[in-house]
Amino acid sequence: MTEILPADADSIRQAVEILRRGGLVAFPTETVYGLGADAQNDAAVRAMFAAKGRPADHPVIVHLAAGAAMEKYAVEISPAARQLAAAFWPGPLTLVVRHGPQISNLVTGGLDTVGLRVPSHPVAQALLREFGGLIAAPSANRFGRVSCTTAEHVSQELGERVDLILDGGECAVGLESTIIDVSGPQPAILRPGAVTAEQVSAVLGCEVAQSSCGRPRVSGGLPSHYAPRALVEIVRPDQLAPRAQQLASDGKKVAVLCSELFSFEHPSITVLPVPANISEMAHELYALLRHVDDLGCDVALVTVPPEDGLGAAIADRLRRAAGPRQADG
Repeated sequence: MTEILPADADSIRQAVEILRRGGLVAFPTETVYGLGADAQNDAAVRAMFAAKGRPADHPVIVHLAAGAAMEKYAVEISPAARQLAAAFWPGPLTLVVRHGPQISNLVTGGLDTVGLRVPSHPVAQALLREFGGLIAAPSANRFGRVSCTTAEHVSQELGERVDLILDGGECAVGLESTIIDVSGPQPAILRPGAVTAEQVSAVLGCEVAQSSCGRPRVSGGLPSHYAPRALVEIVRPDQLAPRAQQLASDGKKVAVLCSELFSFEHPSITVLPVPANISEMAHELYALLRHVDDLGCDVALVTVPPEDGLGAAIADRLRRAAGPRQADG
């Protein structure tokens, strides 16, 4: 298996050498672990897509060490883009902007826009500064699967498809970045995340649309994404117990993810406690979905939290985890 190294100065220098020769490095961000490649090395970008099993027309996010670099790689930067970058970078926010000629079409999936992000995680920052260039980094997992929030998860997902895994501990947020399209006249949130719609509206001084038809393709935008091997089924809280009993009676092994206290006598039903605190729920969500597969469950029953603040991001991930699998190549 690929070596997992503590993310210290020596291993970061080793990671930079791998990136410069076109290799792949998994590294922690505050959101989830990323699978990094030199964004300006087309062979490395192709290898990254192959490692994930990711369709070539599905764009990836490009990571910068500092927000000032946006001026070099983007064109026609809107006032909204500059306001949001100043407010939330470094941090869990991706801005979709129109890109200049320095950005490869392989990274953008052929679009005239690119997602840029300045991560706040100290390991990601150290790697970017030492590398001195752009790192293209989708989540470090097989395409469509549950994202990784620990180095061990990356190893389980990608095995020897990655050259080095930098271990920076558990990711603090646990969900992917908020993606906001600022390439046109009206900003729009394309993927909710830890930077909430309420925070974005407060900075811009106006309500921001949650998405819009015709917006650019973005990471995590397919109907099925973030999915464990087990089927995920969304139910109302009052449906958890009867639905679990029904599925168990049909011979299914069931995981019930909930913050309420439940007790089942049926041996095929396992209750996995979900934190009631919304930030803790986001932090634990992907680990819980992975645990569902570790238990060999056929179905995971979940409920959707109130969709304000960070709850909107959790609801989005759960709906995509429960989405139609045939839509996900």
